[in-house]
Amino acid sequence: MTLSLERARSRRPVTWLTLLGVLLLPVLIGGILLAALYNPTERLDNVRAAIVNNDKPVTINGQTAPLGRQLTAGLVEGSPDVPSNLDWVISNTDDAAAGLADGSYDAVVTIPENFSAAATSTAPGKTPEKATIQVQTAPDGRVVDGAITATITQTAASVFGSAVSQQYLTNVLMGFTNLHDQLGQAAGGADQLASGAQQAATGAAQLPSGATALASGAGQLGTGASDLSSGLDKLATGATGSAAGAGQLVDGLNQLSAQFTATTPNTLGGTVSTTAQYASAAATATQELAAKYQKQLVENACNPASPVQTPTCAALLTLAPDVQSSATNAGYAAGYANGLKNEAVPEAVKGVNQLAGGAQSLQSGLGQLAGGIGQAATGATGLSTGASQLADGASQLADGATQLSTGVNQLATGSSSLAQGLDSAVSQIPTYSQQQADATAKVVANPVSADGIGTNLFGASAIPLLAMLALWFGGLGSFIALQAVPRHALSSRRPSVLLALRSLAPAAGIGAAQGLLVAGVAQIAANYDAGTWFAFAGLAVVAGVSFAAVNQALVAVFGGAGRWISTLVGVLAVATGIVSTIPGVLASVAAVMPTAPAYTALLAAITPAGGLGAGLAGMIAWAALAFVATTIAVTRRRTANTRALLAAPPALA
Repeated sequence: MTLSLERARSRRPVTWLTLLGVLLLPVLIGGILLAALYNPTERLDNVRAAIVNNDKPVTINGQTAPLGRQLTAGLVEGSPDVPSNLDWVISNTDDAAAGLADGSYDAVVTIPENFSAAATSTAPGKTPEKATIQVQTAPDGRVVDGAITATITQTAASVFGSAVSQQYLTNVLMGFTNLHDQLGQAAGGADQLASGAQQAATGAAQLPSGATALASGAGQLGTGASDLSSGLDKLATGATGSAAGAGQLVDGLNQLSAQFTATTPNTLGGTVSTTAQYASAAATATQELAAKYQKQLVENACNPASPVQTPTCAALLTLAPDVQSSATNAGYAAGYANGLKNEAVPEAVKGVNQLAGGAQSLQSGLGQLAGGIGQAATGATGLSTGASQLADGASQLADGATQLSTGVNQLATGSSSLAQGLDSAVSQIPTYSQQQADATAKVVANPVSADGIGTNLFGASAIPLLAMLALWFGGLGSFIALQAVPRHALSSRRPSVLLALRSLAPAAGIGAAQGLLVAGVAQIAANYDAGTWFAFAGLAVVAGVSFAAVNQALVAVFGGAGRWISTLVGVLAVATGIVSTIPGVLASVAAVMPTAPAYTALLAAITPAGGLGAGLAGMIAWAALAFVATTIAVTRRRTANTRALLAAPPALA
């Protein structure tokens, strides 16, 4: 079945099959592009990649850390956020190289030998080193295969690295807690030290005065011991003289006893008188000695009943029995001597003998007394020397105690400052429980995250871009099959506007139908809500009509070159719509192409991006301008000079 439509570049009639092919062209283009490019992460298993794990595990705190093996497992397991994963194959270096060369593998991921060692190099005592992995793609691989493999591998390595960093940071945070506790203990100890040092400083401040008093008392003791030594020397001299008198008394009494035995009573008077004199003299000397001894006891305040005595008192009290015995014997001697004047000779002889024995005991006691007093005098001299040395030492002790007091005060001040500093440090060091440390480390290891990032390779703009591209090439296809300018324009009586409109009408209808079909394909892929889809479909219909008008104008004005220009516009639309890193010149050209308003409007219909009204107005404006250009081209075709009329028929457009 043929239609009354003119076929471009041919006089064969246009059939319904021709129109069906033109109608389905953008559907096929859009469907193929969407099927191939939209949401590629659902088909990642079509990419086959090899993993080569050359890592050597390390030992940390007695535990083996096979980090390369763990990373391999993470790559193979994949992420729960991505619906599919690459087809991973665990391989070796030789097999991976061969598979990459012959196309068995699209990519190879190699984990080096030092991966575990580098990943754990943040431990104390080690030189930090970054762990790296290598990614190779096949030289004949697809354009995006390398990017997909690198992205997945880098993401897995980043997640794995975050886990390693998280463990390290957890240990650091728990170290803060331990440091806080230890500094707290140190601060408590410093507080105790400061308190004890302050008490010691208080005691040390009293020590110089006590040492000074000790020096003064020791000086007085030395003076008293020196006086005692002098007095004891005199007492020893008197005791020695008394002992000599007692010896003379013994001799006299012995002679008297002999005379008593040999002489008559009448001759005893003189002898007795002499003996009495000796006895009285000995008694007098002994009494004087006893008086001096009592004086020394009084002067030194010696108390026989006291359990604690000074060395001087102890020496004097030791002599007490000897002094007492000597005094008693001297009294006996004096008594016996006085008794001789009145008693009878036999009794006198007996008394003289007893008196001689007592006098002899008196002599012995006085000798011992003299020796003891001499030793006491020597001891008193030593005591005086020691007391002087004690006084000097006590003076030095007072000086040292003053320095000690100053030093202890400084220690107390420093300890207090140390305690305050440690308390301040403790208040500034944070503490964490294990749960808090884990949570904080998790955030610090990966402090920034992005929401709203989808897994679609081209994002939300993919469908508007592909729909716009399909409709553009659909409009081009219409005027590959249909005539842009009626062949009978030169001979027709109708206005040029109506002739241009007659050629545009079937293409515009096809464009509108193409818009609905492309919107249907987009709905199958994206499943929009009703409101969104109707807006998208309406704009797609307008875009189909607008693109039909623009392609008609290109062919009408430029002939066959217009189709070449249309193809170039489609290529530029794709090139400038995929990535924003295009050169500035291309971006400027893309902004003024007839495809730009359609892309802006379609994108605004399905995303929060603005520009829907501007895009719609732009499409209408391009359609109007294109129709004007086509009308002008038709008008030019309706005029001809004589040479053109005589020449061969013009080439069909």
